[in-house]
Amino acid sequence: MLGDTRLRLAGLVAAAVVLTDQVTKALVQLGMVTHQTIDVLPFFALSYVRNTGAAFGVLAAAPPGVRLPLFVVVTIVAVGALVSFLRRTPPDQSSLVGALGAVLGGALGNLICRLRYGEVIDFLDLHWGALHWPAFNIADAAITVGVAVVLLQGVSRRRGTLETGSGPAS
Repeated sequence: MLGDTRLRLAGLVAAAVVLTDQVTKALVQLGMVTHQTIDVLPFFALSYVRNTGAAFGVLAAAPPGVRLPLFVVVTIVAVGALVSFLRRTPPDQSSLVGALGAVLGGALGNLICRLRYGEVIDFLDLHWGALHWPAFNIADAAITVGVAVVLLQGVSRRRGTLETGSGPAS
């Protein structure tokens, strides 16, 4: 059974991500019009866009009858994989548990938008001059940071295993 501490930590992080994501999306939706941009810093703006696709607009042109069910199924599979990974995570790996909670919260935050609107509200715009990273939101940022932590933990663990000689022979 999943340890209470891991479940609480992952659930708390996921809930914080979902809450922050939904509140910021609601504020953008209430305070801005679609395609409006508010410059904040020389490299950062708030730009209200709606993304019908996945990351970077992938599948945006697919019919909604295909796109939405596909995204729902992919999210359900991802949540199942995250819970499975969480179950196998040692209790002393709190940063990994938190990262998994962030990914879970991000996936759920974007799923809520897809189910409510058929698209995701994006508004964080990083740019340098005319070069723009595709707009994203809090859920996307949580997924990205969470996945980065998971990958770094995996690399660190692998490196430690290889350095102690307890890993597979080269």
